[in-house]
Amino acid sequence: MKKKIGSIVLIGSLVATSVSAAPVTPESVQLSVDTMWIMIAAILVFFMHAGFAMVESGFTRAKNTLNILMKNILTISIGSIVYFLVGYGIMFGDSNGFIGTTGFTLSGVEDIGFFVFQAVFAATCATIISGAVAERVKLSSYLLITLVMTGFIYPVVGHWVWGGGWIAELGFVDFAGSTVVHLTGAVGAFMVVLFLGARIGKYNGKEVNAIPGHNIPLGALGVFILWFGWFGFNGGSSLAADPSLIPSVISTTLLSASGGVAASALYSTIRFKKLDPSITLNGALGGLVGITAGTANVSLTGAIIIGLIAGVILVEGIRFIDVVLRVDDPVGAVAVHGVCGIWGTLAVGLFDTVNGAFYGGGLGLLGVQAIGVGAVILWTSAAVAVTVFILKSAGGIRVAREEELAGLDYAEHGSNAYEFKESLTSSSSKQTGNAGSGDLVERLNQLGSSSKEPAARKSV
Repeated sequence: MKKKIGSIVLIGSLVATSVSAAPVTPESVQLSVDTMWIMIAAILVFFMHAGFAMVESGFTRAKNTLNILMKNILTISIGSIVYFLVGYGIMFGDSNGFIGTTGFTLSGVEDIGFFVFQAVFAATCATIISGAVAERVKLSSYLLITLVMTGFIYPVVGHWVWGGGWIAELGFVDFAGSTVVHLTGAVGAFMVVLFLGARIGKYNGKEVNAIPGHNIPLGALGVFILWFGWFGFNGGSSLAADPSLIPSVISTTLLSASGGVAASALYSTIRFKKLDPSITLNGALGGLVGITAGTANVSLTGAIIIGLIAGVILVEGIRFIDVVLRVDDPVGAVAVHGVCGIWGTLAVGLFDTVNGAFYGGGLGLLGVQAIGVGAVILWTSAAVAVTVFILKSAGGIRVAREEELAGLDYAEHGSNAYEFKESLTSSSSKQTGNAGSGDLVERLNQLGSSSKEPAARKSV
């Protein structure tokens, strides 16, 4: 009797399942696979923020580590919320080609997975500013800039290019964001640094002093994390699990980054007579930024060439910004994301296998790419300048001199990332013979103090 009852229950459950479950079709399976791929890619891009945190903290001084970590975790958190509230609607809502006006708080939006993928992109754009303004910006000012970037400035650019806006209508190509994400973030960083000024001790008359980072291995780990996450950054921009496209995208991503490393290593050796580790690490990121626009549109050989050129112009870009323009960017973010972002976008006009100049397509696409780059630079420069001017007028954006010398960890958070007791005692003993003497602020500032190394020794 028990066996009969068990059989009836089993059969009934199978019938109920077959009745209630949606029919499995090729289309439903494809949708599931596509959604899974986009979610995996979004998680990889989210993990890139760990890479940014490691790179920025490793290539700056120890006394500012906690501050950088807080900026990065708050950027992804605040950026996601603001992008949910207004950014997504401005970027992908209905409009006249300039700005979206629907879809705020995802009203009427069904594809939540697409929102998640775009939200982590928005935060990536904003966090580029974090490294450039490190060691002297008020945390509150930085967070307000992040709010404006993720809620308005970046979404407008995204709408122009990816939301069906006026630049997209021209035929502009930016597959994963050399301009939309990286150039926008770099221009924003450059403008903020102009208002902010250089760190204390960076420039002394005509002399340019290098201020070394405190933990190059940590920075190297960050570069590898960013490179790993970039496979999702570019690969996920396919927006579908396309077996004919994704392997090509990941391959061009790998080869361009490798070309960037090789070129920056060789060129820095020729330029400075030694292979510079920080520049070489930066070369990977320069190659990654350079290929992001055309990763789906260029050949594997073209990707290598793009990466090689990115590695060279990266080195000269860092030196030009640091020495000629005298803009103090502690981690070289403007050169990596700005200079290489411009190159990568323009390179599509040359190396696109269908419409590129090197493939018989003429200069039409190159001209369109240049228009898009120019428009984004003008818009971002003006919008960020207005934002920072207001913040600076309202109460300033830079910490006090004493706070900068002591380090933002102590000034902004009342703590330190590392235990300084042994180092401080040793430093004081050597200078005064007394383990407990010496001014705390002065001793903290001596950790990772300025040195006359090549001015280009910096990373993202």
